[in-house]
Amino acid sequence: MKQWMKKGLAACLALVMVLSLAACGGGQETAEEPEETPAEDPVTVRVAALKGPTAMGMVKLMSDTDEELDRMTDSTEAFTGEIEYPYSFTLAASADEVTPGLMQGELDIACVPANLASVLYNRTGGGIVTLAVNTLGVLYIVENGNAVTSVADLAGKTIAASGKGSTPEYALRYLLSENGIDPDTGVTIDWKSEHSECVAALASGAATIAMLPQPFVTVAQTQLPDLRVALDLTEEWDALDNGSALLTGVVVARADFVAEHPAAVEQFLTSYAESVEWVNANTAEAAELIGGYDIVDAAVAEKALPYCNIVCITGSEMKEMLSGYLQVLFDAAPASVGQDAETGEGGLPGDDFYYGA
Repeated sequence: MKQWMKKGLAACLALVMVLSLAACGGGQETAEEPEETPAEDPVTVRVAALKGPTAMGMVKLMSDTDEELDRMTDSTEAFTGEIEYPYSFTLAASADEVTPGLMQGELDIACVPANLASVLYNRTGGGIVTLAVNTLGVLYIVENGNAVTSVADLAGKTIAASGKGSTPEYALRYLLSENGIDPDTGVTIDWKSEHSECVAALASGAATIAMLPQPFVTVAQTQLPDLRVALDLTEEWDALDNGSALLTGVVVARADFVAEHPAAVEQFLTSYAESVEWVNANTAEAAELIGGYDIVDAAVAEKALPYCNIVCITGSEMKEMLSGYLQVLFDAAPASVGQDAETGEGGLPGDDFYYGA
């Protein structure tokens, strides 16, 4: 993981607030002092995202936070409150790196695959809340060749892929099944631990077909100019007309953090939505930030951003989209949303899973 953390920030903010209150206490005494209403305690919100579209949509918020913290460090002026709730950011290569921190209370908010949010909700007994859908379909089948023009053409082939146990696996298995291919016997899925390993397999010739999300499709194509997008899995999903949309990622938070710091959660959602809007509207500038945070190369990011489907969908619209997607996964494989295969416990999340819906 790579972290951008400004240690001691919360303590500094608290100190500044104490000094400000002390300064205000000087001067002429009065007979009675009005009782002050306590505000929500200062908190540094610990946020994690995966190196991909979820982190790409967050870069403006990351940059603004770093700039403000640098200004506070360099300035002799007192804290002005321009960042009401400061953030520390962690970037990870896979969801497996994020999950332990979230479950152990070391992270407050995280961007994770859509189905993993439901799995964590069940695993924690309702301790995870979904704040927003942040990435729509970004999965593609790429080929170094011309053998694949439909899902049916994947029969008998070997597909390099990563994301086992999360959205990529379940989306691929569902689409194969709906197109008459047994995902266990009709194809060979060569699971890698990271998307970059799939790119490396294509580059070395160890694989000719892979399932990749953006921006890794663009990364692969920079190394292999003849690599083509054979299938857009979002289009293949839509063609099934099953009443749902293919989702890739969501933003979740610990339920206890939401309960303890509601103002911080609301401010994060506002700031995150503004960051996503800015990234989508300013591709070149956003790409430079993305490269600067070592998410992907800036040139790759600029090409990939228009195809990354970065969004920030909240409230009832988020619930409708996500619940429909999870229902499709549950009908196909209950374990994909967190139902225990032996006990039957768990399953589709309750209404408390959907923040603000």
